[in-house]
Amino acid sequence: MLTERQESPSAGAVHTVDVVLPCLDEAAALPWVLERIPAGYRAIVADNGSTDGSAELARGLGAHVVDVPMRGYGAAVHAGLLAARAPIVCVCDADASLDPTELPRLVGPVSAGEVDLVVGRRRTTQRGAWPLHARTGNAIVARQLRRRCGAPVRDIGPMRVARREALLALGVADRRFGYPLELLARAAAADWRIAEVDVPYLPRRGRSKVTGTALGTARAVRDMSAVLRSMP
Repeated sequence: MLTERQESPSAGAVHTVDVVLPCLDEAAALPWVLERIPAGYRAIVADNGSTDGSAELARGLGAHVVDVPMRGYGAAVHAGLLAARAPIVCVCDADASLDPTELPRLVGPVSAGEVDLVVGRRRTTQRGAWPLHARTGNAIVARQLRRRCGAPVRDIGPMRVARREALLALGVADRRFGYPLELLARAAAADWRIAEVDVPYLPRRGRSKVTGTALGTARAVRDMSAVLRSMP
C-alpha cells in the first residue's frame, strides 16, 4: 500500500513539472540534488526503505516524500508517478550521478509537443563514473531493445521525461530493474516519438547502488532481458 508522507510547503502550488527521485539511502547526495531542482519544478522523493534518514532529510529540504514499502526501482518510480500531479513528469536518480539542472533541456521537446519521450543519454569524462561492466551491460540491453522493438535509443537511461497520463496509460508492470526497459519497449510499440539528449554522467555520492557492482549489473541485465522475452 502506498503511503504519502507529509507534503512539502510548496505542495499546494501549481507545478507544470514534477521530478520523481527514486531513493534508497541517498542522504549524502540529496542536498546537492534537491538544491539543483529547477525553479518551478517539484521534487518527489520516492523513498524505498532508506535507513540513513534520507526521507527525513528530503522532507526538511522541502521535497514531497512518498514512502514506498515495496522494494525495487520500478516500485519507487511508479509510486512517484502516482504521487505526481503535474502534466509532465521527469525521473532522475537521487544519487547525484545526474544533474537536475539538465532537466529543462529534456522537458522542452515534450512540452512543445515535438516528442512523447526524451531519454537522457549518459556521457561521462570522469574516471569511475560509469564502470566498464555497467556500460557494457547497458549497451547489450540497448542493442536488444533496438533490434526487438525498434526503439531508437543507445542508453537505457535513468533520466527520462514524458507526460504523466501517457506514462500511466502505458501500463508498465515491472517493479524491479526491468522497469525502464519495459517502458521503452511499450512506448516503441505504441509508436511514441522517442528522442535522446546527451547528459553528463557523474560519480555517485555516498553509498553505491546495487547496479554499481558487477553483480548488480548482472542482475539488472537479467531483469531487463526477462522483460524483453516476455514482450509480445
